[in-house]
Amino acid sequence: MKAILLKRTGGPGVLKLRQVPDPAPGPGEVLVEIYYSGVNYAEILSRRGLYGWAVKRPYILGMEASGVISRVGEGVAPERVGQQVMVGAQYGCYAEKIVIAADQAVPAIAGFTLAESAAFLVNFMTAWVSLFPMGRLAEGEKVLITAAAGGVGTAAVQLASRAGATVFAMAGNPEKIALVKQLGAKEGINYRVDDWAKQLEEEAGRVDLVLEMVGGQVFRECLKLLNPFGRMVVAGFASLDLQKWNPFSWIRTLRDIPRVGLQRMARQSIALMATHLGYLLNDPQRTEKIFTELSVFVQEHHLKPVISKVFPIQEAGAAHAYIESRQSFGKVLLKHHIAASDDHTSSLWKTTL
Repeated sequence: MKAILLKRTGGPGVLKLRQVPDPAPGPGEVLVEIYYSGVNYAEILSRRGLYGWAVKRPYILGMEASGVISRVGEGVAPERVGQQVMVGAQYGCYAEKIVIAADQAVPAIAGFTLAESAAFLVNFMTAWVSLFPMGRLAEGEKVLITAAAGGVGTAAVQLASRAGATVFAMAGNPEKIALVKQLGAKEGINYRVDDWAKQLEEEAGRVDLVLEMVGGQVFRECLKLLNPFGRMVVAGFASLDLQKWNPFSWIRTLRDIPRVGLQRMARQSIALMATHLGYLLNDPQRTEKIFTELSVFVQEHHLKPVISKVFPIQEAGAAHAYIESRQSFGKVLLKHHIAASDDHTSSLWKTTL
């Protein structure tokens, strides 16, 4: 089969489509023919050699995908063959096929295209965990979401607004602001203008929950806005620009990593939390409960992932470059040749971005 095998770190050009051996399912496993792979910022960090959850190279990149189960191993119900599924994994999804534990191949949500299925798991589960099990978001509360036009952000704006919260969203240009307002945000703040912090305070005032994914000055300014008993959940660090051979970038990175002292938290009576969805894979019962609650909510409120662009798998490097350019919004996907029959065009978000 063909796959993006990461042999060395570097720029987008290191992502090459290579021939690798076909996998075979063992006991408790399934073989999934992949139609679409989701592209996540974590995979960009992995490509750069900056992701702590990455495995030892060489390995196949990719943390999520959609496809159809074509074979099952011993102990797996034979009727699962032919089932459309969403796949969540630590690695291995930038490939034509993947072998995965049967409980990590989740039946696709009814009414989703395979493209939408590939855009769902990582972003929506991260947003759900951040907002509800951790953030304890309640109806009528005010929530501030940074990087709101990204994959997790667009999911979070939809989930929080449908849960009855008042959503304030931060994004990097007027087009992305328009997008998040379409998705349910009351107001959007552009944090690339000079007086963004003043605008943020004027528009949002004090908030009950912040979902923070940028770091640096954005983190520091958002922290000031928390009400007593407010919560901040950190689910990413988009401003990370660590360059191994540039000591000045080390200083900037250390300065901008989200942190706050206990005394500061005590004075404001606030909580700071962080989440990384991948580590929940070690707790399948908890993961299944989270997914069940999320999928019920999504179906009740007719929510869908926002997909901005689909690249052929052989253009994985271009997909990474597109995200790094900050032009992207929502989810970026890789399409495999087998996906020709699936209508991904109906899943693309209609926008002038």
